[in-house]
Amino acid sequence: METKKLLQGKRVLIVDDEPDILDILTEHLSICMIDRALTFEEARELLETCSYDLVVLDIMGVRGFELLQITKEKHFPTLMLTAHALDEDTLKKSAEEGASYFVPKDKIGNIEVFVADVIEAIEKKRNPWVKWFERLGPYFHERMNFGGPNWREDHKKFWDEKLKQLTSY
Repeated sequence: METKKLLQGKRVLIVDDEPDILDILTEHLSICMIDRALTFEEARELLETCSYDLVVLDIMGVRGFELLQITKEKHFPTLMLTAHALDEDTLKKSAEEGASYFVPKDKIGNIEVFVADVIEAIEKKRNPWVKWFERLGPYFHERMNFGGPNWREDHKKFWDEKLKQLTSY
């Protein structure tokens, strides 16, 4: 995958209530056309008036799940970014409610790769969660002991079905 080629000229909205996180994301995604929002209200207005190739949403602080409902209605692929809501339930809720990817903020240094994963999957009409499991599944399993040793098996039916779905974007 050629990350720069996939990102070139893509319009991305990034939403976080922390200005330093917006600055980091803007720097890493500088090859894209970036819109930024610090609040739920700013983000909602942008989502209602603009079109995006991808949206990056913080979960906490900007009512990320409410914004996810808007991005889902608009058919904008959405990457959820979180530091505090880093647990199995939030991951599953993100997937259930239409997110395309789920990234811990301590992996923000690779955000361009994750955004490219989603864009590439959408362009090829593939499911971005397949790439998520390849790229970040081991992180959650090994580093976080995420949900215990059987976190995926505990929700096997859900994840098997999620991975079989084709993208609707």
